[in-house]
Parts: sequence; C-alpha cells; structure tokens
Amino acid sequence: MRNIKSVLITLLFAISSAVMAKSSTVIDRVEPAFWWAGMVHPELQLLVHGDDISNLNATINYDGVTLDQTIKVENPNYLFLNLTLAKDVKAGSFPIEFKNTKGKVVFTYTYELKERRKDSAAREGFNKSDIMYLITPDRWVNGDESNDKVPSMREDVNRSLEGGRHGGDIQGLVNSLDYIDEMGFTAIWVNPLLENDMDSYSYHGYSTTDYYKIDAHYGSNEDYVNFVAEANKKGIKIIMDMIENHCGLNHWWTNDLPTKDWYHYSDMKEKPVTSHQRVTVADPYATEADKARHSDGWFVQSMPDLNQKNPLLANYLIQNSIWWVEYANLGGIRQDTYPYPDPDFMTEWTRRIMQEYPNFNIVGEEWTSNPALVSRWQKGKENQNGYVSYCPSMMDFPIQEALINSLNKEAAQYTQTFNEVYEKLAMDFLYSDPANLVTFPDNHDTPRYWNQINEDFDLYKMGLVYIYTTRGIPQIFYGTEILMGVDDETQHHNHGLIREDFPGGWKGDKVNAFTGEGLTAQQKEAQEFMKKLTNFRKNNPVLHTGELKHFSPYKEVYVMFRYNDSTKIMSIFNKNKQETKVDLGHYQEVLKGATKATDALTGKTYDLSNGTITVPAVSGTMLIVE
Repeated sequence: MRNIKSVLITLLFAISSAVMAKSSTVIDRVEPAFWWAGMVHPELQLLVHGDDISNLNATINYDGVTLDQTIKVENPNYLFLNLTLAKDVKAGSFPIEFKNTKGKVVFTYTYELKERRKDSAAREGFNKSDIMYLITPDRWVNGDESNDKVPSMREDVNRSLEGGRHGGDIQGLVNSLDYIDEMGFTAIWVNPLLENDMDSYSYHGYSTTDYYKIDAHYGSNEDYVNFVAEANKKGIKIIMDMIENHCGLNHWWTNDLPTKDWYHYSDMKEKPVTSHQRVTVADPYATEADKARHSDGWFVQSMPDLNQKNPLLANYLIQNSIWWVEYANLGGIRQDTYPYPDPDFMTEWTRRIMQEYPNFNIVGEEWTSNPALVSRWQKGKENQNGYVSYCPSMMDFPIQEALINSLNKEAAQYTQTFNEVYEKLAMDFLYSDPANLVTFPDNHDTPRYWNQINEDFDLYKMGLVYIYTTRGIPQIFYGTEILMGVDDETQHHNHGLIREDFPGGWKGDKVNAFTGEGLTAQQKEAQEFMKKLTNFRKNNPVLHTGELKHFSPYKEVYVMFRYNDSTKIMSIFNKNKQETKVDLGHYQEVLKGATKATDALTGKTYDLSNGTITVPAVSGTMLIVE
C-alpha cells in the first residue's frame, strides 16, 4: 500500500510539473539588454524573444518611460516594444511585466537605464592627428590559452590550418599595448570581435552570429570593455569593425526569423549572389533590377544578406551600433562593405550615430580606385541625385592603388612614374573633406605591402614617407613594420597567409617581433624606420592639419610640402636609380628662400643656400625646413 501511495505521489508530481512547464513563459532575449538615460534620440525599440509570446501584453510603470506600442510580427516568438524616454528620465531599473490574455503577469524582465559616462556625447573620434594600427585579432597574440577550446562553439583553435583559428584574443591585445604605444600608434582598428560561431573559417570575424556578444574565443564583453579602457589610458582610441550588410548563417535568429523578409531571398534554397556592381548605386541610368542584384544578393551562401528596408531590422542594427559605442567607450567605427546595404539605411545609420556623438568618426569601405564613387559617401558631398550621407570618413583606396602603381612603374619617355598618384591626389576636389580620408599601403584584404612593391626596401620606405606626408589619417596593417609578406608569389592573395601570425604572439615562437629576437637585420631596420616615422608624425601637428602643396613630378622627382605658420615639411620622392641633385628654384613658391633643412628621421642637415639639394637614389626624404 505504501508503495502504491509512493507511485501515485510521484505520478501526480510529474503531471503537475508538466502542466507548470507547459504554462510557464520564458523570455530568453531582450535586446538591447540595457540602455542609457540622457541619449539624444528619445525612442528605444526592444526586441523580445521567447517561445510563443505574441499573445502577451507588456506593461511598464516608470517615470519618464512610455510604452508607445507593442508590435507583433508573423513569428509568434517575437515582440517589439517601442518606448519613448523623456529628456529628464533618471537612470535606474524598472520591471517590464508581460501579461497573458487574462491579465496575469507570467514573466517579468528587469530593465536598466544606465547613467552615461561623463562627456560621453562629446567623445572625440579618431581624427587627422591619429595613426591607426590594423590588427586581425586571431593572428596577433594568444594571451589566454584557456579560450582556445570553447565547448559551446563549433570551431576550436588549430594553428596548422591557414584558414583556421589560431588563438589570438583580447588578452593578447591588452598584453601588447606597450609595443603599439611605443611604435607611436594612437588608434587601433581591430577586425571584428563579435561572435562568429561558424563551422569553419570563423577567425576572420565577418560572419556575425550574435550582435551583442564578443566571441568567446576572444574573451567576454567585459574583457573588451577592459581592453578599450587600458588602451585609452595610453591615449589610444579603439575602432570597432562593424558589418551592417550581412551576418553569419549560424546567427541565433536564422532558424527563427522575426519576419520572412529579415534576410533577402530567405524563401529561396539557392540564394542569388551579389553582382558587386557598386557603381549601380550612383549610376543615373541604372535599372532598379541592377541595383537590387547588387544590394540584395548574398556575398556567399554562408552570409545571409540583411534587408535593411525592414524597419525593425534597420532600427535593431542602428541601436546595436550606438550601444557598442556607449557601452565600450569606442573611439570610432570602421564600416565594412559600405556601398552594399540599402543606401537610405546607411544615411539613417550614420545620421543617428553622429546625432548622438557629433565629434565621433566613422570610416566606410568603398573598395574602388574611382574617387568619384568614394567621395559620394562622405558627409557634406553634394550628389547630383540628392543622396545625403553623414559618414565623415572613407578608406582611400584610390590613393592606395595609385601609390603602389607609381612605386612599381619603370621610367619611360614622355611620362613620370609618380604621375598616377600625383593626378589621383589632384582629384581631391571631388571630396568634401579629403583630409579626413584614411590612407594606407595595404590592409587585411589586399596583398601585403611588402609583396606589392616586390620586396624592394627602398620603395618600402618611400611609400611609407608618402603615406605619412600626404593628407589623411594613416593606417598600417600589423606586421608591415617587420616586412611581413607571403613568400609564394602565387599565394599573395591568400587571406589565410596575408593574415599570418605575428611572430612572438605565441609561446615557443622562434621569432619575436616584440623583443627583436630572430628578426633579420633588414626587419629590425624596417621596424625602427616605422617607429621613428610614426612617432615623428604623432608629435608634429603640421602633418595632421598643415596645408598641402605638391609639385608635378619632373625628371622622376616628386615633391610635397606640408606647412603651417610655425613648421614646414618637405618630402622629396626620387625614383631615379642614382643619387640626384634637385634644383630648388622650382620650389621657392613654398620654400621662400629657406637655407637649411634637417632630415626628420636621420637628423642629417642640408645646406639649401646654394639652390640645390642632393638626395639618395630611389628614396623618400622627409625634411624639416628651417
């Protein structure tokens, strides 16, 4: 009898538990999970996710917060709450109560409005005074081996795979801040750190699977905030790499999309691939079909193309970007594949960010050698079709390509090897603010600079002197300072090799670029050259904001000046293969009778009083004119 009672009690408990489980409501996501009081834009939209929650009604009772609308979509697992925050709303926590059709509270989420950092809205983004250092974090430094294996993630570290994860992480970034600071860099652009839980090739970071979470192989959200804080202590700004165009196929919402049009072509098994015809966005004669083929097509089948014309998704992405700026205390954003998302969305995305942070900076990637296409995206540009952008900066791919071509070109009759970069710079009239462009010799997508100039050390130095003299904000890819390159000429475009491990970032590395151990004499010279050049630019405002004058190339010599009321820099680029005597008479418009100059990097002095200066063969000489 006692056994029967025991069985009955167990059975009743199981039935009761099943009923409770069936009737219980669990909301597993509210995004953004928290926000801030005192933001400029008064509206806040919350994405709420949980099983079968569309029949719930949310209520909020907190001074200064109004729940204006609850949006129910075709997927019953989502609710979108539109809130208005009063200008004087106080920081604090409050409950969001979710009630069933009978008015019973079935779930409560405690939401927090945080207090903003002092002067957060007035933060200064990266600017003309900065020199960026670009890092692919997985290939930089493994500072915490405990995150090499993450049981919840699909791909673990395997350094033997050129396209695999190698183990670099946020702690490695923190550990190397002294090196970056000593080299003279004042801003770090880090390739994406958000979760990329893809089955393979996940190290590159451009297949986001959670927009509010740092990838566990790199660390945690808190680790990232700490990294930014430690960098800021050294006067280094952190630039976050963001992607609004696409996400990763393993994003948590892929199999549970809020709406059918969240992704382009979500109803098709084989997704149309983008045409990459970026010119259609500007083409006054382009068809709507061609524009859609470019904007709506997927990059690859593992990267869903996001439909920013969906207002819920658009707002989600805008709020997410602002959230990271405020939460992590960012000093800038680099926006991937800038001309691929819906152009009107990009207008609103940049407008909202710059509305919150008027002194902030965003640099967009428009990979083309045509400055007319790059310039149309920059804030202040008056476009023929009336398109308005609020993006302050763009990557200067036109100058990058022209510089490489000019460095590599052989002298020929009736032309000058530096004509291409000279003429490209002369097209700055197309830009609203050319001095705010980001200039660079290479990046994580191009072949290594060392390979592009065919491992010629003289051209290497000449090109860097140009990047550091001309207008704009220089960006250097990690390893350029030690001549990192790909030995096999057939593999120069292999991304897994372009983004190879920085020597010294892993225990047991035989070469250590941080200490110099194992570097060749030429690598050490290159590193020292970069260090002197970077610190010289860092400490000389004339190279940040000074006026620029250049003289058309003549007899294989190209001269550029930067000057202000107190300082004058003269950079002479000599492509002749022999030491060259330069007649200074042609440059008196800027020299104005100056009689002395000092090499900014070597300290060598030059007497200019006899009207000539002799410069080394194939060289870039940066002079301080006195």
